[in-house]
Amino acid sequence: MNGSGSDARARTRLYRDGACALEDFPVADISEHLTDPGSVVWLDLCRPTAADFDMVNTEFGLHELAVEDALREAQRPKLDHYATHLFLSAYAVTLDPDSGRLDVSEIAVFITKQALITVRKDDRFDTTPVRTRWDASPDLTKHGVAFLLYGLLDVLVDGHFTAVQQLDAGIERLEDALFDERRAQIQMVQRRSFQLRRNLVVLRRLVLPMREVLNTLLRRDLPTVGEAMAPYYQDVYDHVLRATEWTESLRDLVATTVETNLTIQGNRMNLIMKKVTSWAAIIAVPTAVTGFYGQNLPYPGSGSHWGVLTSAALIAGLSTLLYATFKRKDWL
Repeated sequence: MNGSGSDARARTRLYRDGACALEDFPVADISEHLTDPGSVVWLDLCRPTAADFDMVNTEFGLHELAVEDALREAQRPKLDHYATHLFLSAYAVTLDPDSGRLDVSEIAVFITKQALITVRKDDRFDTTPVRTRWDASPDLTKHGVAFLLYGLLDVLVDGHFTAVQQLDAGIERLEDALFDERRAQIQMVQRRSFQLRRNLVVLRRLVLPMREVLNTLLRRDLPTVGEAMAPYYQDVYDHVLRATEWTESLRDLVATTVETNLTIQGNRMNLIMKKVTSWAAIIAVPTAVTGFYGQNLPYPGSGSHWGVLTSAALIAGLSTLLYATFKRKDWL
């Protein structure tokens, strides 16, 4: 592993005595830096291999089950407690406003007394906002790992909240398009409804367990957070609750929107059937008149021009009467 460049597989930071003292130093130097009890290290690994973790294990002595979870994908959001460290699994979420696709990036985090190790399963999650969040609060760096973990969780939960807001806006646009009778809009409503329901199912699966994660971190028997950082974690916990409740309400709203769309489509179909039936009745009139006059029997006006005019007048008059009647009853 190397530790230089913004696109490197490993990134490092050293905090000493409440300040960022060094950045992007070699991973092999971590042991030397951690000999100072006042030092805290952040190590970020992107797409690590098992060989990469051999070096990390040498430095930190991570539990084999936690390492296995960090290497495997599709872990549920959780917080596991081991003798020497905590293991956190979480997800970064972004929503593409153009395509409406929910982009999910998995992150594993090892939390020790003097180090925060983030493991990104892919490069879709950019750590720049996290570093910016850390740099924006230099007065909190003295709290070490608790501060670094707070900055990471705050960015992740803010991403969840932003995604929920965007989905809410998407549902509002969907509701505006519900009563548009253009065929393209009808198809769009059906497609977007399905996509929104799928996105909300995925988002709920990622956001809901974060309540338990934050709740566990706030327990007083875990020394990770500390009393000074507890209010900040409580703020993140409140955001998680809001995102969870909002997600639940949006699921109900999308379900209502889908039911409303089906009802509207049913009403439109009934209206179409009324129109088809009405026009069929109108067309049946000239068919009946011409059929009647087509009998092979003498009839008034048979063989004369006024008979043709009479039948034409009957067709026009009766059809007009039926049209006016159906129009008045709102069948056309």
